[in-house]
Amino acid sequence: MKKIILAAIAIMLFEFVSAQETRFGIKGGANLSSWTGDTNNVNLNPKFGFVIGGFSEIKLTDKFALQPELNYSTQGTKLDNFVFLQNLHFDDFELPTADIKWNLAYLNIPVMFKYYIVNKFNIEAGPQIGILLSAKTKTKIEGINQTSEMDVKDFFKSIDFGLNFGASYDFTENVSIGARYNLGLSNIAKTIDGDKSKLHNSVLALSLAYKF
Repeated sequence: MKKIILAAIAIMLFEFVSAQETRFGIKGGANLSSWTGDTNNVNLNPKFGFVIGGFSEIKLTDKFALQPELNYSTQGTKLDNFVFLQNLHFDDFELPTADIKWNLAYLNIPVMFKYYIVNKFNIEAGPQIGILLSAKTKTKIEGINQTSEMDVKDFFKSIDFGLNFGASYDFTENVSIGARYNLGLSNIAKTIDGDKSKLHNSVLALSLAYKF
């Protein structure tokens, strides 16, 4: 009986979506990302990345639309002029500094609920699940002409969850521009050796979309 009910619900949902006006599209753009949470009083700086993906816009009414997406997004943060062994003090020796970048790549799956305030302008909000694809650090130590890269994926959780808020404007029936902020709700850092620090993604993105 349960299988019959689930099958009936799936068929009704399929017929509902099929009956709506649905358009598909592609999008791409730049983002500015960092982390919030327990950063141990370290001044993290946002880093530039990019986002690219596809979407479908399902018009529910003249004012409301549902837009599921599948996006590849490069995120992370950076730390400039970090002082090694900063708790130690030497009178005649200047401690080395380093620039560190955390480069994370996610496959993000947002589902946006859009409201058209006017014909070409809409605001949007919706949940997002992110799947971590890779995580690496790049470290450049002052005075050393070499960059060290390390795989740190084991230090991060594989799933991220957040909320998106944004707006977009349709220049034409096919071309639109949008701005979106992703507020990370889940802790992306794994608990290692008793360290219970919490980190959350924070991403501001600007993108250009084309609807077929």
